[in-house]
Amino acid sequence: MNMKKLTILAALLLASVVAGVSAYAQSETRWGVTAGLNFNTIHFKQSDILNVKGGFGPQVGVTGEMIIPGVGFSVDGSLLYSMRSSKINYGERVVWYEQGLRNETCNLHYLDMPLRLKFTYHNLNGFENKVMPMVFAGPTFSFLLAKNLKDVNTYRPVSVLMSMGLGAELFKRWQVGVSYNFSIGETLRTRVLDENNAKNRCWSIQATYYMK
Repeated sequence: MNMKKLTILAALLLASVVAGVSAYAQSETRWGVTAGLNFNTIHFKQSDILNVKGGFGPQVGVTGEMIIPGVGFSVDGSLLYSMRSSKINYGERVVWYEQGLRNETCNLHYLDMPLRLKFTYHNLNGFENKVMPMVFAGPTFSFLLAKNLKDVNTYRPVSVLMSMGLGAELFKRWQVGVSYNFSIGETLRTRVLDENNAKNRCWSIQATYYMK
């Protein structure tokens, strides 16, 4: 990399740091606890290879939020335990049927780190003290902690999902939201039949209680 490119990169990094420090200095921060439920489907690229049914799993953890006063925007980040589950009917294919596999539940346990940009509409003539609608979007970095069916599939240790959703803030303390999350890149591959790959596709319902 030449000197000109290094100078431009350094200037961009410096500008990002200055902007971040400035935003933090003017912002309000708060912390809360989050719990929720997701409905996940492991979606195979070759959609006719296996019959898959979605499954439910819990989410629980902590969330921090940085609010930029006056404009309605905020950024939050969380550390969450999440389980994503689906039922996969391996018994439909002879190669797995002969291994004794039938309609198996695939459970994937993750440490999730979602980062979300949120916009909360608060110009409601005082009603915002009770309810404020919001929309949000951002990536989730998922680190695989544990899994089953290890002899059947190989799994990505780290994956990224994009999420988008809507919800509301209630009484200045509670936030509830519904989001759709989809993997960027694969989640797993089968060990046989040309290593068919699959992704997580997940609906989530979450509630966060903030301490202030």
